[in-house]
Amino acid sequence: MPSDADSDSDFDPLEELASLPTLAHPTVSPDGDRVAYYHDVTGRNELHVLDVETGETERWSDGEVPRNARWYIEWDADGERVFFHDDEGGNEQNDIRAIDPDGTVETVAESEGQNAIHDVDPDGEFLVVGSSRGGQMNVYRHELGGDAVERLTDYDRAVWSSTLSPNGDRIAYSTNETDDYDNKDVYVASVDSLAEDGPAGGPEDASDARNLGIGETGAEAVAVDWGPDGERLLVSDNTEDLTRCGVYDLTDDSVTWLGDLEHEEHPECFGEDGDVVVASRTRDAATVPVVYDLETGEGRELDLPEGVADFGEAGKSVIDADRVLLKHTTPTRRPDLLAYDLSDDTTETLVAAEYGPFSPDDFADVEYFTFESDGVPKALAEAVEHDPYETLEIGALLYDSGERPSPLVVMPHGGPRARDSKAFDLYAQVLAQRGYSVLKVNYRGSTGRGRGFVEELHDDWGGAEQGDVAIALERVLDEREWVDDDRVAVFGGSYGGYSAYWQLVQYPSLYDAGVAWIGLTDLEEMFETTMPHFRTELMEKYLGTPADAPDLYRERSPITYAENLSAPLFMIHGVNDRRVPVSQARLFRDRLKELGYEEGETGDFEYEELGEEGHASSDIDQKKRMFRLLVDFLDRRV
Repeated sequence: MPSDADSDSDFDPLEELASLPTLAHPTVSPDGDRVAYYHDVTGRNELHVLDVETGETERWSDGEVPRNARWYIEWDADGERVFFHDDEGGNEQNDIRAIDPDGTVETVAESEGQNAIHDVDPDGEFLVVGSSRGGQMNVYRHELGGDAVERLTDYDRAVWSSTLSPNGDRIAYSTNETDDYDNKDVYVASVDSLAEDGPAGGPEDASDARNLGIGETGAEAVAVDWGPDGERLLVSDNTEDLTRCGVYDLTDDSVTWLGDLEHEEHPECFGEDGDVVVASRTRDAATVPVVYDLETGEGRELDLPEGVADFGEAGKSVIDADRVLLKHTTPTRRPDLLAYDLSDDTTETLVAAEYGPFSPDDFADVEYFTFESDGVPKALAEAVEHDPYETLEIGALLYDSGERPSPLVVMPHGGPRARDSKAFDLYAQVLAQRGYSVLKVNYRGSTGRGRGFVEELHDDWGGAEQGDVAIALERVLDEREWVDDDRVAVFGGSYGGYSAYWQLVQYPSLYDAGVAWIGLTDLEEMFETTMPHFRTELMEKYLGTPADAPDLYRERSPITYAENLSAPLFMIHGVNDRRVPVSQARLFRDRLKELGYEEGETGDFEYEELGEEGHASSDIDQKKRMFRLLVDFLDRRV
């Protein structure tokens, strides 16, 4: 707790932490002189615009943009407006609107389903939008200043992103037309051929869309940025297991690969002159920015403290010939918005993080450690027994709250294709301020370790990855005598919520309480009710379909083993969640009632539905509500 708050009886660390302003989605204007970003410094998320040279900031919105800053923003071609995503109560069924400096808002793309801006025509004539209006996520061209909408792609698998060439006549995108669900290929086509001759992937496809054939079938190739000459693409591929960056030359269909494959590297952008490439390197739990000289192929890490650097949306972070925009954070330092000069490795802080009554010294630092795991802990598996899996090295992060003895909260990450890192984590710090130490585990299936490590989770949800989490907990309990093994809880959201449910029914002897937030409980019902692109790119990719694998869907659903619950459980779910519908929580609640479990503050489980909220929220008031629910339950039950 901050020292200056010791004598203040009204000081509430939770309230103060939740109220710390958060900056999101910084995006450089087309001419590089301004940065648009979301910031909730007023207590509500608003759109701000920063003049890079003067440092002056102007707020464009006054309640017109969403309270939840989940979705990114884009500049229009002339820098006169900013496009943003707007949904209803966090349901992610976005319409796309534009706002100008006077706060005037215009709707530019509106339809049923989820809509996401992919790119803006450099001549300002149209937007390229990903939309699930036709079922699957495909690409559409929306005329600006009119109502014309043309479908550009018609694939059975999702097209997650696309990017326009510098003159707007060609488009690069990634999707999969093979029978291998792990595959992803890069395509390039002329925009006019897609619009006039029939969308690529459609039954009457007459477009000039062409698969560039990057990497082997079963690997994933993605295009993220065009070179300023319009003849090169910045791409990634994981054929060699670790993701690497490359420059694809469209004049001779050749690829120049960068790096030495010692670490995963993901491309971010070309430099303004096209002579360098900026990438993000994953090293243990850190994300380190790297710049490559394309003439020599040599790369160097940027001079920043170990932590996590975030460039935001690919290709939208170049300020000028020397400088790029990035956010940088460490476990104890909140994100600063920086302009990094590649020519002399100097940084300028454009927007410094605010700390309120806190300082970095008030926050719990992270210990990163690794351990060997075969996916089968010592604890009895009461849902599904497994033979030992391949022994792998697993990474974990431990926050020490300083409390002695300390209760512990195990916090599995979501995704599952994600990872925990050395970034500032507000949830972990809230728990640490309340005296709870926190354990995070980058179980098999997490990112940053290569394609093979990710694919360990295929056909095995609720298997070895959950064993990795339990083994990490057992390791901490064995080696850190200051952890109280009678006060251990599990808390997670989304796939982390699935993990919370699963840990409680699979390894109930390890836990004294659990909080499952927006988590999955019934996999078959999830398959039927989630959005189409999550159905194919999450459920089918990892598990197949319920028709193809009915036993797997039943066996790895926490609801199948609800009777194993032996510790107090708190279920929390947003009513507007379209990724993981609220029916997932309701089904588990109803099953517990059928089994005779009692609901209530002194009962076997507690239940809360969050109104005006979908799949989590960044809104300050909604964060406060979530933090209050979480710590109140843990304080009472743990």
